[in-house]
Formats: sequence, C-alpha cells, structure tokens
Amino acid sequence: MTVEMVIAGGKVVTPTDASVRSVAVDQGEIVAVGNEDALPEADNRIDASGNIVMPGVVDPHVHIDEEPENRAGTYEAESAAAALGVVTTFIDFSFQGRNRKNSDPGAPAIEGIRHKQSKGEDSYVDFGLHSVLRREDEETFEEIGDAIDAGVTSFKMFRSTYEIGVGNGFIHEAFRHIADHDAVAALHTEDPAVCEAITDRLKRENKGEAVHYPDSRPDYAEAMAAEDAVRMAKETGVKYYGVHTTCRKSASVIDEFQDDGSSIRAETCTHYTIFDRSHHEEFENFPLIAPPLRTEDDIEAMFEYLDEGTLSVVSTDHSVYHKEYKQTDNWWDAPFGASGLQFSLPVFHEVAVNQRDYSYPFLVRTMCTNPAQTFGMPQKGTLEPGTDADIVVFDPDESRTIDASQKASNDPVTIYQDVEVDGVVKNTFIRGNQVVSDGEVVGEPGTGEFVERELPDWEN
Repeated sequence: MTVEMVIAGGKVVTPTDASVRSVAVDQGEIVAVGNEDALPEADNRIDASGNIVMPGVVDPHVHIDEEPENRAGTYEAESAAAALGVVTTFIDFSFQGRNRKNSDPGAPAIEGIRHKQSKGEDSYVDFGLHSVLRREDEETFEEIGDAIDAGVTSFKMFRSTYEIGVGNGFIHEAFRHIADHDAVAALHTEDPAVCEAITDRLKRENKGEAVHYPDSRPDYAEAMAAEDAVRMAKETGVKYYGVHTTCRKSASVIDEFQDDGSSIRAETCTHYTIFDRSHHEEFENFPLIAPPLRTEDDIEAMFEYLDEGTLSVVSTDHSVYHKEYKQTDNWWDAPFGASGLQFSLPVFHEVAVNQRDYSYPFLVRTMCTNPAQTFGMPQKGTLEPGTDADIVVFDPDESRTIDASQKASNDPVTIYQDVEVDGVVKNTFIRGNQVVSDGEVVGEPGTGEFVERELPDWEN
C-alpha cells in the first residue's frame, strides 16, 4: 500500500499526549499515526523534525462577511488568515432575516443559512454555521428543526444592547425548544439595561475617549446576564454554551452552576488572555470589543478557569471593520469587534505554553478537540485514524514580532501589533490539501467546504 503523504518525525500532539511520531494521510483522511518505519510508503514525505504536528484549530466563534456597510471581512480574505493561523475549521453565524443588517427579520433561519453557505464558496478552510435567533415569535421555534436538518445544530441569541438582542422571556422559551431538539444554545451575556444606563451617563460626562469604554459594560453586567442564562439553562435542560467569557465574576457564575460540566460549557477568547483595558491607551478604538477588555486579575482568572475546565474553549470572536468606522471621536460611535484568526494560535501558544508552562495537550484540547466535540464535529480537532486530515506543522522555536503587514485579513490593523512570539506556522493541511507552505498561502479559494454538524453528545 502506498499513501499520498507522510508527515514525518515531528512531535505529534493529541489531547492527552505529545511524542515524536509520524502521520500517514490518504484520500483526505488520516490513515495511521506511529513510527515512520511502521507506516506505509508515501508519494510525498514532509519532514517535520523539530516541529509540532497537531490537529488544525477549530474556532467556534467568528463573524465573517456580515452585511452592515462597516464590515470589511470577506470569506476569501478571512479564511486565508485562518489558514495562516492554522485554523482549519471555523463556525460563522447566519441570521434570521437573511443577514444581520436586514431590518425586516421575517426571512426564516434556513434562508440565512443558505445565504451564508453561498458566501463560503470562496473559503480556503472548512466552515460551519450557528443560527442566530432574533425574531421573538412562536414561528421562530418551528424553524429550529429545518436548521438542524441542514447541519446547523447550535443557536445563538444576544442578551445585549445590540439591535438583534432579545429578552429573557424569549430566551427561556427558545431554550426549551432547543432542548427538545437536543441542540446547543449559545448566548452573548451582558445586561442591556445596565450597559445602556452607564453609557448614557458617560455620554453626558463627555467621556468619549476609548479608555473609558470598558466602564460602560462592567464585569458585573456580564455576570448578571450570565447568571440569568445558566439558571434558565439548568431549568430547561438545554445544552448551554457561554460565549466570550471575560472576567472572574462571570466565570465564577458559570463554575457555580456547572456541576459535572455536561450541560453547561463556556469559552474565553485569546485577547482576554493577554490584554487588559490599558490596551486602549495605544490602540484607541481598535480593541473596542464587547464584552470589553478587563483587568490583569481577570486575565489570571481566565487561566484559572481554563485550568479547572470551567472554561473549555479558546476562540477569537473574529470580526473585521473598515478603518474609518473605528476612527471616531467618541468610542460610542465605533463598532465592536477585532480580528484574531491569523494570530490566535501563535499568541495563545506564547502566553499559555511559553510563559505559563501549560502543556501542548492543553493547547490542543482548548483550541482543537474541545470545540469540535462541543459542536458536533467528530471528524475535526483530532489526529485519530479515519478522521479528516486537518493537520498543522508549527515551529515552536522560531521567533517573530507580529506586524500588520503580515496579515491576510481585510482588517486594516491588528490588535496584536508588536507582540513577540516564539512559534511560527509552517504548513496547514485541509483534508490533506496543503493550503499553507512555509508560512505562505499556496491553496486555492474554495478548498474549504461547509461542514454539516451532528447533534453533539455532551455526556462523554
């Protein structure tokens, strides 16, 4: 037997182990993992000696090609950034009403799903979708089954000041219906009344500099909404996923309700593990994200709760805007969001593995295996034989200073500007197709495919 490729001699990392082995690939799948002399002959041998070989990152929280006019990200550009950052699968968002901007959200969830699928035809990497529920009526619940049949098995809602935000009564009923389908409910949690009241006060006080922005969305507002969410989740029995946890107060709420962890899960994002609110002093509105950057103690809390397993995933919440929409005189006139796909793994590798001595299996669990398992993608986030050959070769020793000139994203800047990292991406494979070689995109747009996800099993 001859296989298409063997990636030889690297330190192969799984969720539980890291050892020097080789990986055989054929017809888009991993065939075997072991000593090279025990593997089949290969048409193509890639020498990974001295490098890390790991599953491709699965990022379950990205916003790409949404349709307010201030959004700059396209599938081609942002998926190229993903490939350069060894993100081989991400989960984007589709909307009732076809797209986020639509002021008439009458179009059903399935139409939004098909709309986003068509946009993803230019993707370099594989992608799935969450369906955003925004129309507070009974007909919405009838759309859940159609979305699941289309391979979209998670549903997000916004408890926030956003125009697409919904109330607790609707969230409670949605949780009941999502639980009936055994699907996953995800929620953005910030108490909108508290955030709006503080924002109004800051406007009256003319505190428009970006350094004041985090005051408008305090940690307790996030914790208040998170507590509402997890209480409703426990009462309705839904599988609940809390997105972009930022602070000790919110993580402690999740921890309190989590019990065995089988029905309550949550993520944080890379930027919450490295930056505090002082980042606004240099970068002004560009790190304006919701929830905001917090304090040094909250950074410590993210690692504490990741270590305990209360938080099980590290994502990016990637979002890209045209520069002029970020460069406003007052922070409240600028949109929320920042990009992260290309630099998330190198940065988290730096802060977690290099600086805090976390293991490579920890890195794989939080960025690859856990998100794939949480969202019903058994073929992703693993190097098990028979699964998709989404494989990364990563040099852990080569040093680099991150600069915006390196990026493929349409983001005009990067909030990771001048961050020094030891760890550089060498090769990225999507189902055995090489899309990055020696840190350069060599694949073609459209290499990526839409992933129809299963209803995930959270019991194991």
